[in-house]
Amino acid sequence: MIGRFISLEGGEGAGKSTQVRALAAALDARGIPALVTREPGGSEGAEAIRTLLMEGAVARWSPHSEALLFAAARADHVEKTIRPALGAGTWVICDRFIDSSRAYQGVAGGIDDAAVLALHGFGSRGLLPDRTFVLEVPVEQGRARAEGRDGAGADRFAARGDAFHEDVASAFRGYAAREPDRVRLIDASVRAAAVTTALLAGLSDLLP
Repeated sequence: MIGRFISLEGGEGAGKSTQVRALAAALDARGIPALVTREPGGSEGAEAIRTLLMEGAVARWSPHSEALLFAAARADHVEKTIRPALGAGTWVICDRFIDSSRAYQGVAGGIDDAAVLALHGFGSRGLLPDRTFVLEVPVEQGRARAEGRDGAGADRFAARGDAFHEDVASAFRGYAAREPDRVRLIDASVRAAAVTTALLAGLSDLLP
């Protein structure tokens, strides 16, 4: 069996973590082994960097510093977790990947897309998912979900203002428009079960 690499992207409160688990369970029910992982994180080294990135004041790191830290975490994640799983025929379902860096540090952070991709090319040898799903919810709805989930403990990215998150959402829509074979938009404002059904439908051409 060929291992496939699937990433779920989207803004804060879009339900990515829930859908990563649901999608993996749905694949397992079809006899397809799936590994759930996340970014930043997914390997011992990357989880250590995650703490640096997610905790502290919003201004703790500049967008350029964030881009470098994310690239380092991703390189370790790809080397230690993602590539070995794919090589063993396992499907990898990842909560965020390179498109988050392109959206958050790139478009919203003001860094040129080519620079973000160059870091990815060096650190992770340019690995891209076979399919990327962007879970879309209105920024206001996502913020309410995130606040209900995290309370006052929002991380450095969730704590940023609506204008920042609107830029992130616009960036994801742009990637879907330019890379329709890889990046697909999914309405995540509906019931979770309906979102999972839409994700499976979006994988129909990849399923064995």
